[in-house]
Amino acid sequence: MGNYLLRRFGSMLASLFFIVTITFVLMQLAPGGPFASEKKMPPEIEAQMNAKYGLDDPLHIQYFDYLKDVAQWDFGPSLKLTGQSVNDIINRSFEYSLLLGLESIFLALAFGILLGVIAALRHNSGVDYTAMVIAVLGISVPNFILAAVLQYFFAMKLQLLPVAGFDSFAHTLLPAIALATTPMAFIARLMRSSMLDVLSSDYIKTAKAKGLNERVVTYRHALRNAIMPVVSYLGPLVVAILTGSFVIEEIFNIPGLGAEFVNSVTNRDYTVIMGTTVFFSALLLVSILLVDLLYTLIDPRIKFGKEGGKS
Repeated sequence: MGNYLLRRFGSMLASLFFIVTITFVLMQLAPGGPFASEKKMPPEIEAQMNAKYGLDDPLHIQYFDYLKDVAQWDFGPSLKLTGQSVNDIINRSFEYSLLLGLESIFLALAFGILLGVIAALRHNSGVDYTAMVIAVLGISVPNFILAAVLQYFFAMKLQLLPVAGFDSFAHTLLPAIALATTPMAFIARLMRSSMLDVLSSDYIKTAKAKGLNERVVTYRHALRNAIMPVVSYLGPLVVAILTGSFVIEEIFNIPGLGAEFVNSVTNRDYTVIMGTTVFFSALLLVSILLVDLLYTLIDPRIKFGKEGGKS
């Protein structure tokens, strides 16, 4: 286990290095500059701004300075928000994105697994077809369209929930549902397929032939093995939630990190763009590592061998 973790941390650092490098290069290749706007800035003032933030230094100097700062988890100052650093923006806004993300992941897993199991247990019945229609609709409808529909019906027409904001638990329901629907639908289809395979396996048939209770066979033996593909999907699920939150936070006026990223792109705030990209990437790499470790808790047969891999 120790060797495996060392190898994984090494690969994570290498991945972060390439992400930082690629992000820096893309920002340098982007047309215009951080101080380009519709209203032309006087050349003297623009030169002073570039000198203040070190943007007039040679590219290799800027690159190594940025690498050094990132190694100290310092993403530098915002180029547009006076007196604020990128770290301040992340610390201020990430809690909103974290709460929304955790709630969305919970909804996606809970209802996705429930729909998939019910559809598998009622295979080729009306319940199965209904669950799969819901799953297909969930995959087909983009989350930003679903968000607008939810706002129209539940906030404006029925006035059951707030239309926007993030001040109470009620404010979180509509954005969490909009964000969770697509991954929930995918999990439902994945769980149904996996559950059907497990239910048709020999050891399940043997357990039933020995007279074990149907509920025990299904939920203690079948579900534990059928859920493994869903665990594999947790890494992509985190990606889907993070990327989906960019649009959802804007629609529901949530002051989260996704909204800050969108605003930084609009405002050409290069340091915020690079800082949030690196932060999201680190979060993704950590979540993938946690998913791999979760395998051993769900299935004790999976061990980490001496070579650092799973066996």
